Amino acid sequence: MDKQQLGAFLRSRRERLRPEDVGLPTGPRRRTSGLRREEVAVLAHISTEYYVRLEQGRAPRPSAEVLAGLAGALRLTDAESDHLHVLAGTAPSRTGRHRRDVRPSILALLDRLPQTAGFVTSAAFEVLACNDLTAALMEDFRVLAPRDRNLARRAFLGPQTLYGVSDATEFRHHVVMQLRATLARYPADPVVSGLVEELREGSPEFARLWERHDVQAATVLTKTFRHPLVGEITVDCDSLALTDRDQNLVLYSAPPGSRDAEALALLNVLGGQEFTRSSS
Repeated sequence: MDKQQLGAFLRSRRERLRPEDVGLPTGPRRRTSGLRREEVAVLAHISTEYYVRLEQGRAPRPSAEVLAGLAGALRLTDAESDHLHVLAGTAPSRTGRHRRDVRPSILALLDRLPQTAGFVTSAAFEVLACNDLTAALMEDFRVLAPRDRNLARRAFLGPQTLYGVSDATEFRHHVVMQLRATLARYPADPVVSGLVEELREGSPEFARLWERHDVQAATVLTKTFRHPLVGEITVDCDSLALTDRDQNLVLYSAPPGSRDAEALALLNVLGGQEFTRSSS
């Protein structure tokens, strides 16, 4: 149980709610923009003293019933409720390190997707494997050191272009939310905690977003790359969870016959020629 993170998360959710959001009157003398602690306690059917101790990180582990009451009182989403349980220590937590080895079947699948850019990311946003089209569209992660193929580090500490994607701001929000969930799942992993600390110290934007305690990002269905060789390419985005290793298979494709599909096909050829020249 991470008492300090649990308290900070509860406080951040409480401060975002307005009295009218939960059916309470808005009085003229309210000094806080969010709910009062005693109001949350009443809605969750617990004592105000106990709730205050939860926010301050001084309370013992709450029961599942208390957590359910808090989730309802604070109007948490399913993802936020799951995160609450992880912080409280009532959900399964991985005490070791996140996995970085990719299943051979997934590696083979990447090679069988010539018209789709595909890559696998770890729970800490390291690109673990990619195919040739990904290398041509973004960069060849296969020749980079582990530190340099981390998308979270690139998003906040690297070049501002971020491969020319149209949703760079949204992606940075997504990175922060996912890393917060990853840190809750792997609290003893020095790679994860070290990455979070590095980003908090090196990026004011990351530090600001981290303090929001968000854990659920909006789904991205398409994104546009501005590529120096073929111009703009709009792709459909699909991310498939590889739950056995806590990894994600990310796929960028375009509808057959579309201009974007033709641009991907051209990029595939140009990329193949570049790889041939590099290896000769």
